[in-house]
Amino acid sequence: MKKKMFLESKKGFFGEERSGLHAFGGQYMPEILYPALKELEKAYKKILDSKGFQKEFKTLLKEFVGRPTPLIYAKNASEILGNEIYLKFEGLANTGAHKINNALGQVLLAKKMGKMRIIAETGAGQHGLAVSAACAKLGLECVVFMGSKDVKRQFPNVFNMELLGAKVASVESGTQTLKDAVNEALREWSKESKNTFYVLGSALGPYPYPDIVREFQSVISKELKIQTKQFFKGNPDIMVACVGGGSNAMGFFRHYLEDDEVDLVGIEAGGMGRGNGENAVRMGSPNARLGIAQGYKSYFLSDFYGNLLETYSISAGLDYAGVGPQLAHLREIGRIKFDSSSDKEALEALGFFARHEGIIAALESSHALAGALKIAKKVRGKKILVNVSGRGDKDIFITAKALQKERWSEFLADEIAAMRGR
Repeated sequence: MKKKMFLESKKGFFGEERSGLHAFGGQYMPEILYPALKELEKAYKKILDSKGFQKEFKTLLKEFVGRPTPLIYAKNASEILGNEIYLKFEGLANTGAHKINNALGQVLLAKKMGKMRIIAETGAGQHGLAVSAACAKLGLECVVFMGSKDVKRQFPNVFNMELLGAKVASVESGTQTLKDAVNEALREWSKESKNTFYVLGSALGPYPYPDIVREFQSVISKELKIQTKQFFKGNPDIMVACVGGGSNAMGFFRHYLEDDEVDLVGIEAGGMGRGNGENAVRMGSPNARLGIAQGYKSYFLSDFYGNLLETYSISAGLDYAGVGPQLAHLREIGRIKFDSSSDKEALEALGFFARHEGIIAALESSHALAGALKIAKKVRGKKILVNVSGRGDKDIFITAKALQKERWSEFLADEIAAMRGR
């Protein structure tokens, strides 16, 4: 495979239009935002390569974020599953997830560009929390757009964002989830881009955001290349990451894209069923169509007219209707395979690794863990590496409610069975 297929986009696109293939990505935005995008494109290439930026960013990653995050050998799980299971634990990064890597990088870039006001979108709240923390650290104003449904189900993160000094703008339009938060953030940016920097949280959106986010998140796989040498020689056999928009997956896979011997697997949100509005499965779904939305070309869950469909997942960070353009390209050329985990499977995986490894993963990460459990049942003696992209503090109310409901249902079923047996 050729490297040019994998790394930076070419003129904003991943891949090329030819028989059976598509060019994903692009810069499909209102004309009013083109000057801001061109300014960003020019600045990020110039500033990111400068020694001053790199030195300050690396210092912040070490002293503020707490990198490197650990690679953990899951000994108990490995013995049970008959494979070597390894966990890259991003949950120990400041703010509790991988999102801080990109947020800090973009906020520092904004400050170097002279932009003193930051806006961002968030779903599960981890990106918003990370941006809020970065702005507090670097002294910038922060506004986070969040769907009103997500505001309610992710209250701990909302509270912490406001504690850090950010303003959380609740979005009441549409489905009141992540895609609507993105729309509102883009509208705000189009009104005031001169002194405002939009920190996009995933590896999607208009060029150059997919490249920027991937590169800031690639610190994950860069660390892994060093850490795996402490556990075994060579590379892992299989790498597994959850996929919403794609930031943790692209950062996790980045330095392994040319290592053809490593199988890369993305896990989407299977939700509670296969019907419309019951999941957020894009890759392989009959409802996924090639289209253009929110500034880029990729696969989206949409109707015949291109309107985005409602999605669902117990995880607020995975219920997005689209998927990052580079991930769509990598799937099309066969470099990444996709599967999905249901709500139930994610909760079971959360419990399994909590009981056997003492790790409480975020619901997003639990989808990846569930995917790894399914893979481990089909193979033996493989080195399976999972990106635990965040910890589960933020999900406590959702998880507790779901598990208590499940236990109550099991209790009632046992009681009914006992009564029938009398």
